[in-house]
Amino acid sequence: MRWLALLALCCVALAGCAAGAVRPAAPDTAQERARILVMLRAAPPHFLPLDSYAGQYQSSPDHEAHRRVAMQLARKHGLVLVTDWPMPALGLDCFVMQAPRQDAVMPTVLALTADKRVESAEPMQLFHVLGKGDPLYSLQPAARAWHLSELHAVSTGKGQVIAELDSGVELAHPDLARQATQARNFVDDGDYRAEAHGTEVAGILVAQADNGIGIAGIAPDARLLALRACWQERPEASAAVCSSFTLAKALQFALERRAQIINLSLAGPRDRLLERLLDVALAHRVTVVGALDETAADGGFPAAYPGVLAVAGEHAASPLKGLLRAPDEGIPTTVPGGGFGFVDGSSFAAAEVSGLVALLRQLSPAIRPEALLDALSAAPTPGLDPPRSAMIDACAAVARASGRCACDCRAASASMSVAR
Repeated sequence: MRWLALLALCCVALAGCAAGAVRPAAPDTAQERARILVMLRAAPPHFLPLDSYAGQYQSSPDHEAHRRVAMQLARKHGLVLVTDWPMPALGLDCFVMQAPRQDAVMPTVLALTADKRVESAEPMQLFHVLGKGDPLYSLQPAARAWHLSELHAVSTGKGQVIAELDSGVELAHPDLARQATQARNFVDDGDYRAEAHGTEVAGILVAQADNGIGIAGIAPDARLLALRACWQERPEASAAVCSSFTLAKALQFALERRAQIINLSLAGPRDRLLERLLDVALAHRVTVVGALDETAADGGFPAAYPGVLAVAGEHAASPLKGLLRAPDEGIPTTVPGGGFGFVDGSSFAAAEVSGLVALLRQLSPAIRPEALLDALSAAPTPGLDPPRSAMIDACAAVARASGRCACDCRAASASMSVAR
């Protein structure tokens, strides 16, 4: 075990050296906090959300007309127009405007909202991923706790599309090669790049199984949309920041590509634009998985948003009802540079649950959201105040969702009896 830990450390160190190459600067956090999202009514309905939708619309007369309105609004309120993006899922076009300073944001939002040309306006929000770094604890893989090899005999997530909204994924990693069907950068105009947190989450989700390398993802045959909506502020740290605008663009893309599962291993303040996009996703029976933020009294957004599957580790304290628990310590996964390391935190527990959802949805494609939540839920642990849900029993979840036993059949049979 010590030898494996030392090997992982060496891999991480090599990844850090590779990250030392010159890259475009990360977005300025202070500048992001002084930005405003202004929504105008959308383009005519003949602009369809296809691969080239954004490009077609942004060169169209309608876009130019909207841009003129946006520029008028910016001049009137002392703002600078930065960029824009179509949000056809909401029938809106979103314009980003820069205020001169952060304390001018809220008064300007109120003034914009009163303008009849504006559908809505809101301050730019910032979010953060929820990993706790790469501490090397004793190995505690979900593969063992969830009987993963037995589950993979009946389901591997085939046919399921998981949208990972995170920092960049190392697409050429030996255990991730060809696992992503698409990779897009919603942070800036630079090239898509590999970053720590996104690569770590991707490995837990879809790392190749039975290839003689590293680990097996929870859903190795699921297809990954690697959507870079967050950025590392420092190359040597896995911590990453996202904005409500970058997340909204990525959510819109995930909806266009008909992702069945959206993994959000991040947290931040409630945001109206993101809530509206999540409502569209949930209305189309997309499973949205969010990581619990233990520092937030309500569990944080989006985990606490109705309809989102909120996930935490075994020992996390939270009053949030319906909380799902999965392993969150000492999880081996992929890291940039082609190596492997150990991670912990609710980010990675959420990724495990997203992978498990892919297995369940492959077995029961028509499963309703309430049935899916029931399959994943466990009875509260007795004697705790407040009561705390137990860890997910993956074997029982498969039995509840599909009516078949894949592993630990005695417990699964008891679970099916209780469900009936």
